[in-house]
Amino acid sequence: MTTYSHETFISPFTWRYGSDEMRSIWSEYHKRRLWRRIWVALAEVQAEAGLVTEVQAADLRAHAEDIDWERAQALERELRHDLMAEVHAYAEQCPVGGGIIHLRGRLAALLQALATHVEAEADTMVMAYTHLQPAEPTTLGYRLAQYAQDLFEDWASLEQTLPRVKGKGFKGAVGTASSYEHLLSDASLSPEEMERRIMSRLGIAAFEVATQTYPRKMDCLVLDVLAALAQSCYKLALDIRLLQSPPLGELSEPFGAQQVGSSAMPFKRNPITSESVCSLARQVVALARVSWDNAAHSALERTLDDSANRRSVLPETFLAIDDILMRLTRVVKGLRINREGIARNLATYGPFAATEPLLMALVKAGASRQEMHERIRACSMAAWEALQRGETNPLIALLAEDREITQYLPAIQVRAIIAQGAGVGNAPARAVRLARRITATVQSVASNHPAAQ
Repeated sequence: MTTYSHETFISPFTWRYGSDEMRSIWSEYHKRRLWRRIWVALAEVQAEAGLVTEVQAADLRAHAEDIDWERAQALERELRHDLMAEVHAYAEQCPVGGGIIHLRGRLAALLQALATHVEAEADTMVMAYTHLQPAEPTTLGYRLAQYAQDLFEDWASLEQTLPRVKGKGFKGAVGTASSYEHLLSDASLSPEEMERRIMSRLGIAAFEVATQTYPRKMDCLVLDVLAALAQSCYKLALDIRLLQSPPLGELSEPFGAQQVGSSAMPFKRNPITSESVCSLARQVVALARVSWDNAAHSALERTLDDSANRRSVLPETFLAIDDILMRLTRVVKGLRINREGIARNLATYGPFAATEPLLMALVKAGASRQEMHERIRACSMAAWEALQRGETNPLIALLAEDREITQYLPAIQVRAIIAQGAGVGNAPARAVRLARRITATVQSVASNHPAAQ
């Protein structure tokens, strides 16, 4: 058997990224087993039509697992043809369906890990940031629910896409089935019925019409769904990277006791797992574009300019997503919540968010909205400058001591309004509802489709 070492180029997906299970799905051995499964199904249906004997079909079944890789390579070097184009093209479609089922299980694990955190932290108040600047409070559970919701949409897209994965079927060199019309002219079986029986044995539907291959739009559809999933994962990983930065310091990846953060700076705790997720996600979306080109440039009934790149585009996309989901699930399950950092940021920036309820209270007390807005703005700007100097936020004191403000509200009430803050509305309840819906859906689908677990 041909073997490869690290002394020559091999893809990082061969050993570094992705799981052994996904590598197996896209392996040459598995592809050849799929080919043989197709040939067995074809022979069985042809036996029913009287075109081959049952003994011949049985012989094929008996040798379906006997892959001789070295002999196949020797023949290919002579023939310069990777088996029949249409059989090859159809067989390649089967791993796509298998890969989606595999990824569905990975995504279910990530969704469940997120849903657990969403419920547990639904009431944990944190600062929200818009334009990367402090805004109003939200909750950690509600923030995590945003990522869970995006990934739940991706889950739905995978569920909708899986039944749409089809093969070319058996329609001949350009899809007209003319060769099968001749082959079956004296048989009791029509070409369409033959195709239906074979595809039923294989457990995959066939396109109603096709050319020499199944429509390459199928690849584009699948990879677009995976690119959208990669985008959701990228967003979550990027935000973890931002929140792990010491100036915010609210969340961080799990960090092993012996883990090295930097070769040059021993004190560093870099978010390397989330960074690798973002790196792989960029690759996924780039590969999806190649599948778009393959579909768009497949001129007339067939061109071969997609063949070489599909050998890497399809498996690398699935392996990259596989690795992304595994890494991100480990991060989410081991997510470290720095409650001291959360409290510090709330104490530093929370008072600014409470100025809106204060303004409304002042207007209710008879003050001019424009005048009070200007007084609050002036106090806020002074407080912000103090923060830039490294001082504690003085906003509460500035507002409670402002004589124009205290004409309408006593200082004690001003302090109470600011201390109460802007609140988080019904965010906790909505976060919990989403988490429970995700859990119920994922568990229901998993129980009905054990292969997705």
